[in-house]
Amino acid sequence: MSNSRTVSRRSVLKTGALTASAAGLIAAISACAPSDKKSGGSGGSGASAGKANEDGTIKASISYELGTNGYDPMTTTSALTIAVNWHTLEGLTELDPATGEVYPALASELPKGDNTTVDIELRKDAKFHDGSPVTPADVVFSFERVLDPANNSLYSQFISFIDSVKENGDNGVSIALKHPVGPLAERLAVVKIVPKAAVEKDAAAFDANPIGTGAWKMIDNGAASKIVKFERNDDYTGQKPARAKTMEWQVIPDAATRTNSLQSGDVQAIDSVPYLSIDALKSVATVDSVQGFGLLFAMFNNTEGNPFANVKNRQAFLYAIDMDKVIETALAGQATAATCFVDKENPAYKEAATVYSHDADMAKKLFGETGLTEFRMLCTDHDWVQQVTPIIQESLKATGVTVHFEQKQSAEVYTTIDGKPEAYDVVIAPGDPSVFGSDADLLMRWWYAGDTWTDSRMHWKGSEAYNQLQELLDKGIQATEEAAQLEAWHAAFDLISNEVPLYPLFHRKTPTAYNAETLIDFKPISLTGLSFVNVGTTL
Repeated sequence: MSNSRTVSRRSVLKTGALTASAAGLIAAISACAPSDKKSGGSGGSGASAGKANEDGTIKASISYELGTNGYDPMTTTSALTIAVNWHTLEGLTELDPATGEVYPALASELPKGDNTTVDIELRKDAKFHDGSPVTPADVVFSFERVLDPANNSLYSQFISFIDSVKENGDNGVSIALKHPVGPLAERLAVVKIVPKAAVEKDAAAFDANPIGTGAWKMIDNGAASKIVKFERNDDYTGQKPARAKTMEWQVIPDAATRTNSLQSGDVQAIDSVPYLSIDALKSVATVDSVQGFGLLFAMFNNTEGNPFANVKNRQAFLYAIDMDKVIETALAGQATAATCFVDKENPAYKEAATVYSHDADMAKKLFGETGLTEFRMLCTDHDWVQQVTPIIQESLKATGVTVHFEQKQSAEVYTTIDGKPEAYDVVIAPGDPSVFGSDADLLMRWWYAGDTWTDSRMHWKGSEAYNQLQELLDKGIQATEEAAQLEAWHAAFDLISNEVPLYPLFHRKTPTAYNAETLIDFKPISLTGLSFVNVGTTL
């Protein structure tokens, strides 16, 4: 998971680098981080108060509701459930939500993917929350259920390089790879290990309240109470134990109510800080805004016959937008204009071959060459997106084109366009697959490899550029040397920047407000949600 991402480029193969449904995790956050001394600004410095109260309670408010799906890590797609699972479930490896560091979780040490067979010993004495021991059979079951096409798990695309997982002795597994994998340790974190017996006994009950091995146990899933409750797992044997006795997350989508919960002292942290609450919050809390990958993208309809099948129109659209005005006016500076597919904090970043700085004359020239004078633009209705889209329309209008604008709820946008090439010309929407990991291969594959996006939505699959990109992605993930991996990824960035079937307009910063005096070692993250992994409280 990429957040502050202090990982060096040299360690990209060792430490850097979680679908949500297309509409699930792509909701994101808008805010303006204050710049005074009280605020952590954009540095994400985090909190370090006094001594932790081991009998204390961590309290927070989170903006994302449970949604229609449950907590099963094979299928979950909501920001809330995934954030919960960071605390209650473990993979063979895990990624620290605040630093992006990969560390061994149920594996006894970090595996390396420089061979096609990887043997992994499990952490000794690991137990599930129901008291049953973690066995190699549970690990095999957990991977096989994700890889089974019948289960249609969105996580399967992230581990498609796995040929098989087999038991290996009393406390180990052997993973057969289709080819060596550079970011293997990071990628294994997407599969959470679950108890085979419990899942097979009652899958619905498991979906409502999964049994994991994490430092926290969920004791109320919030479906009725709107408060997700946890208690410390005293049987936890990993390296990041819970540092309080209990934890409560109030589910509060309403921004004003959520802000009030922090101001009143009812909670110690909130996510999704709204612009209008910054001045009020900075007098009672620390507000940090952390740069991440999360982006607003423009997706074009590449269907033959659509005007945006012509790359000149796609490029003209991007040149037309006054991104500096968008960021400063609509986002109060809390974003960075895209100069590459990934953000500048990503260890693999390199400025792309084509950077779409505002150039109205170039946009007019390209639109003039193609003869495009009008098109449809469909946008999601997230509050911060609504602040951005009028400026985008204004920029486009200044180049002489007419934009027929329509706005829908996020889920409705995708219902409208999925498998319907006649339904749109351009879509503007947010997205952030970095909740699964920040290695460049994973982030690119999310949009440019799977059929959902390339075939059903942007209708780009099968093009010459699509085929070239798949070759580069395969080359990059198979590389076990940093130089070879970066060479492939940088070539992929260049190709995407030239072809732009879907491309980021900017990468956002994520604001979090918290009580630095009562939370110990708390760090804001660049992802949707909150993380209290290895965090204590004085209360």
